[in-house]
Amino acid sequence: MDRFLIRGGRVLSGEVKVSGAKNAALPILAAALMVPGKVRLENLPYLNDVTTMLQLLGRMGVGVLLDDTGSVELDASSLKSVIAPYDLVRTMRASIVVLGPLLARAHEAEVSLPGGCAIGARPVNLHVKAMERLGVEFEVTDGYIKGRAPRGLIGGKVLFEKITVTGTENVLMAAVLAKGESIIENAAREPEVTNLANCLVALGAKIDGIGTDTLRIKGVDALRSGSHRIIPDRIEAGTFLVAAAATAGSCTLTEVEPKHMDATLLKLEEA
Repeated sequence: MDRFLIRGGRVLSGEVKVSGAKNAALPILAAALMVPGKVRLENLPYLNDVTTMLQLLGRMGVGVLLDDTGSVELDASSLKSVIAPYDLVRTMRASIVVLGPLLARAHEAEVSLPGGCAIGARPVNLHVKAMERLGVEFEVTDGYIKGRAPRGLIGGKVLFEKITVTGTENVLMAAVLAKGESIIENAAREPEVTNLANCLVALGAKIDGIGTDTLRIKGVDALRSGSHRIIPDRIEAGTFLVAAAATAGSCTLTEVEPKHMDATLLKLEEA
């Protein structure tokens, strides 16, 4: 689809069930790679990026069982590949979040760069620099980031020079199975990062400082099977609220988390 044709001039009103947040779902799906067992996730949004991530996990050997209630059961008891190939990665920039889980579980990973380009000054460089602090050795060849930690990941201190959501998520997942303690400073504090951290804790991780800009992680030997619910999509919720307000309509949202929308709600109240 190249464009949307919108015929406006109508009052919008009604009730909407808010979907699960894609930006929370993608790293949590990737986190399943770290668990040598089953993980059940609820409130999964059915979007192209989510479908691509599920295909990527399946390519790596993860069992994927979807149902019609918005839930998925993932079984990563055994992995058959640590490669995220270009044919899948090219359509989903967030695929970089499999880097940390693969390095944590298998101590090696190969993730294609979108477009096959070099790292250069791209944001992914923040991921690489941070995970080098955990003992990972990287090289970029043939459009792939290739990481290895022959002796396993080792806890370390990571200070992000620039706040990065996916960078925080990647290092957090890697640190969960690293030996010793890791500290992430200037960590992103978005609800999606908090949701990932809470999911990891439910699976056996030891993380302090959740919701703050300093995360302390004590590495564990392994994660366990478990379940988790993906938070509602605050962007989708805000879009419906603004659309209703702009047309002098009314909108009731269900399955929403108001505390994730403080700024949006404040601006609507001011208007």
